[in-house]
Order: sequence, then C-alpha cells, then structure tokens
Amino acid sequence: MVIFLKKQIQLVFILIWAFAIQNSYAQEVENFVDTKENFQLEVPKEETNKKQNSLAIDSLTIGIGIILIITLLVLIVFLLKKNKLKEQTNNLLRIKNAELRLSKEKAEKETLAKTQVLSTITHELRTPLYAVTGLTHLLLEETTNSNQKEHLNSLKFSGEHLLSLINNILDLNKLEANKVEIAETPFSLKKQINEVLITLQKSTENKNINLSLNYDESIPKKIIGDPLKLSQILINLIGNSIKFTQKGGVTISVIKLDSEVNKVNLQIIIKDTGVGISQKKQKDIFETFSQGSPQINNKYGGTGLGLSIVKNLLELMNSEIYLESVLGQGSKFWFDISFNIPIGENENLMPDKKEFEIDYTYLENINVLIVEDDKVNQMITKKILEKRKLQCKIADSGYEAIELIQKNDFEIVLMDIHMPGINGIETTLSIREFDKNLPIIALTAVTIDEKNDEIYGAGFNGIIPKPFKPEILFEKIYLTLKNNKVNIN
Repeated sequence: MVIFLKKQIQLVFILIWAFAIQNSYAQEVENFVDTKENFQLEVPKEETNKKQNSLAIDSLTIGIGIILIITLLVLIVFLLKKNKLKEQTNNLLRIKNAELRLSKEKAEKETLAKTQVLSTITHELRTPLYAVTGLTHLLLEETTNSNQKEHLNSLKFSGEHLLSLINNILDLNKLEANKVEIAETPFSLKKQINEVLITLQKSTENKNINLSLNYDESIPKKIIGDPLKLSQILINLIGNSIKFTQKGGVTISVIKLDSEVNKVNLQIIIKDTGVGISQKKQKDIFETFSQGSPQINNKYGGTGLGLSIVKNLLELMNSEIYLESVLGQGSKFWFDISFNIPIGENENLMPDKKEFEIDYTYLENINVLIVEDDKVNQMITKKILEKRKLQCKIADSGYEAIELIQKNDFEIVLMDIHMPGINGIETTLSIREFDKNLPIIALTAVTIDEKNDEIYGAGFNGIIPKPFKPEILFEKIYLTLKNNKVNIN
C-alpha cells in the first residue's frame, strides 16, 4: 500500500511539471501576440480572436488540472494517514489479543489449580473424618451407657454435618466448572421426597416444629429425571427452612400444574414460619457465600452455599428458584419444574428398587484384604468387618498387596486409592495382569466423579467414598460377591 502511494505521488509531480511547462509556453505565445500588436502588424481580427479563445481554453485546462492535482494530493495525504491509523489499530489489536490470550491461559491454570487444591483438601479432610465417624459407630455399638450414647450421637451428627459442608464446597466447585450433568432415570417422586423428609426429621427433634408434606396424588407414579440432584435441591431448601424456624413448622407442597401425553409440569413449594429474610438480602441471597446478616451467621451458622447450589442446579434443569419472605413471619421458596413420563407408565412395569436384607451369615469367614496406609483407618475398617465375622488381613502398600494376593486366596479386596509408592489404581492394574476375576472395591476420599472412568477402567468392581456408613460397606461387599461373574475388561 505504501509503495503504491509513493508511485502515485511521483506521478502527480510529473503532471505538475508538465502543466507548468504548458503554462510557460502559453505565456510566451501571449507575449509574442502583444509584440506583434505593438509593431502594428496587420493580423486579421478573426485570427486574433481564435488565438485568444485558444489561450482562454488553455488557461481553463491548466486551472482544472491544478484543482485535480490538489484534490489528488489531499486524497493521497488522507489515504496515508488512514493507512497509518489502520496499522496502529492492527498493532493495538494484536497486543490486546495477546493480552487476552495470556489472561485466558492464566484463568484456566488458576481454575485447574483451584480444582487440584480442593481435591487435595477434600482428601485430607475426609480421611480423618472417616476415623471420627468410624470410631463413633464402633463406640455406639459397644457402649451401653445412655449418657455416653447421647454424646456419641451428638458426635456422629457433627461428623455428618461436617461431611455435608465438605460436599457442598465440592458441589459448588463442580457447578462453576460446568462438570455437572443431569441424569435421566425413572423414579418415584413421592418416595424420593419422603426419603428426604426422613433424613431431615432428626433436625426437628430438638425443636417444637412440624414437618409436613402436601402431595398431589394425581401426579404420575413414575417420572423421568435426576432423583439425586432433586434430593440435593430439596435437602438444601428444607434444611435451610428447618434451621431458621424455631416454632411453627415447615410445609412442603407438590402441586401438578398441568400435564401432556409424556410430560408433567409441577410446582414445589417450601414454606416456613421462621425468621424471614429482609427485602435487601433477598436480592443476593442466592449468591455464593451469601447469608442474611452477620448476626444470623453467628446464631445459626452455615456457609451460605446451599441456596447458591440450589440456584445452579435448577438452572441446569431449566428451572428457576423464587422467594417471598417477610421478616419475623417466615419465607416461601418455590420453583416450577417439568419431568417426562415413561412411555406406558405403570408401577408394575417399573417397580421401585427392591429392598433386601443383607445376609450376614453369607459374609462370615470371607477372606478380605484391606489395602490401606493409614494405621487408624486400617484399625477401624478391620474392626467393622470382624464384628460381622469376616477374616481380614492388612497390606500397608500396593507392593505388599500384590505379594499377598499372589500367595493367598482372598475373596475380595478393599483398596485405598491414595497411597505412597504405587497408588490403588496402579496396584489394581498390576493385579489384573495375573488375576482378572478377584473382586476389588475402591475406597476413596476423592470425589467419585473426578476419577470415575479411571477407577473403573483400571478393573475395579465398585467404589465406596470415604467416610462411609458400615451398612453401605457391607451392602457393597455383599452385592459384589453375589455378582462376581461380572466381566472385567
């Protein structure tokens, strides 16, 4: 572009020079005519007029040429300035793009670092928490002193509350990182809500409040959705209402708005007679770490994460949370949500998951290998299993586990994932090289979603997140042994 403009300028100067020469020639002609007149040459008047007209046309042509040249010069200067400005703008854009790229890379690294830190903190918190809940369970089974049982139940409740807070932090982190997916499975809505209420019923025992459910029986027996995510929403909303209600009650209403052939639209309302929320705080109550006031935080506790998680989960389910509240009179939370209905929906065709009793006699004398590097966790897991007459051996590391499995006939292995040396995944991969069928269950304090594919891909038969309830452990062992014919890739 610059070279082209330079050539244009050179051409303009050549044109100016040519017009200058032509003007000089015209002036000489005019002088010559004047001289001839002075000497009184007898030139015909007609010829003189022609020459004068010709000179006038030449002057006009020169004038127009000069105007064109000036216009062209102005245009060239404008184009030069525009080109320079364009180059400056392009340079600025390149600089800004580079800065944005660096900022994006920095943000991605910070997000990854945050996820890794939270994963590490989770493991470090859940590992000792397993010791607290496990020992509490053992002591509750062994003690007969009513006062001690009361203290132990309080300790158990505190441990479960701490685990709930840890899970909330992890859930929020996954929601912010867009790592949460909504499942689509058939389930009984009424049963799911009743299970939530049973879980939260203990929170109302020390308060003079009622927990009630109004359920529209015209709602289909089975719907398709994500029962776990819905339970999480309800636990946060109902638990929040129970926490801030000292008298009166909390009412859950499930109303059918309308239905189509394969779809039903519902409204779920949670209403309480608690302390209420001010108009000012209602605007940001669903934001992360937001609470009513410092006084409320000091009196009732909490992290302010529950309602933020509710808002994010409902957005994933194409819904929205609403709030009405008056200070001192209570609060009302509600949301509208749609669920698909199974084709040919019939309770007989789609029965609920069958409840079963664990046959503990079947588990007696089962040889179990516990692979765990933490001494306290070794002791707790071993005692829990031996109370049901299972035979246990312990391996402190992955290397020791491989050696023991090669020399002994174990019927099941409980494998910790995080261990020094080689971890549980690497250990299991080594075991699968010489034993494809030995049942191996992963015990992990890391969020399951983070390593789900990697764990199952290594050849594990199941996963139990720490801390776990003993009945969950025995149920997993029982089902794994019963289904030991599952192929391991």
